[in-house]
Amino acid sequence: MNRLQTRPAPGVLVETRGEVTLAAPDYARTKLLAVLERLDEPVLAARVKLTQEPNHAVSEPSLAQAVVDLNGRPVRAHVAAATMQEAIDLLQDRLNARIARVRRHHDHHRRHGTAPDAGGDGSGHGHRPQRSARGTGDRRIVRHRSYSPARQTAWEAVLELEAMDYDFHLFTDTAGGGDSVVHRDADDGGYRLATSGPRAEQVPGLPVSTVGAPELTVADAVERLDLSGLPFVFFTDAETGRGNVLHHRHDGHYGLITPVS
Repeated sequence: MNRLQTRPAPGVLVETRGEVTLAAPDYARTKLLAVLERLDEPVLAARVKLTQEPNHAVSEPSLAQAVVDLNGRPVRAHVAAATMQEAIDLLQDRLNARIARVRRHHDHHRRHGTAPDAGGDGSGHGHRPQRSARGTGDRRIVRHRSYSPARQTAWEAVLELEAMDYDFHLFTDTAGGGDSVVHRDADDGGYRLATSGPRAEQVPGLPVSTVGAPELTVADAVERLDLSGLPFVFFTDAETGRGNVLHHRHDGHYGLITPVS
């Protein structure tokens, strides 16, 4: 039996960058509306960003990103593909998967009070934007973003990581008060927690790194990121004493995330 649609779906705002075809915005609206019309939660806003990269050497130059506000909780999906139509199709699938995953995570925690399992469900990290090749000497920090000072539990941080389709999430831990990061392990896809606090509490189902956050200057963090080959470095800033994240951006430059003092 089909559910009666008792409220209209919101308009979908579409932003384009680069040489995006004229038909792509309408196609993206149609695909996103198909996602929204199946939802029970009130949808407060929905927007899509379509980017056509000018670098033809990149195998997946068509990028599509969607952010949907489900009754005050944003859910984000981000994909890359060889063509814009393929990217939009993948975006629809990924957004459906992310919404289902966030619901399942929330229900799991409500029933069991523990961090959920990170098992695969089709919403993994395939078709993510590729990092542009850029020489070390050409890289620079092009974005310095501060995150909300609101404290979170490790579980709430995992939920935000999933909802926003992040590779990692920097937060201030409610339990110990330290700046912390939750992320996925590259080998098994499981969740991991690293914290700058000296007394990190154990979280069921969420292994805590014994390494913590080394004290570094931003310049030292850049050097470590380049040498490690990792997507990001979590460190304690030598000047502020707060936990920071330096990460690779898909344009080949660096992004720096710091907590609000």
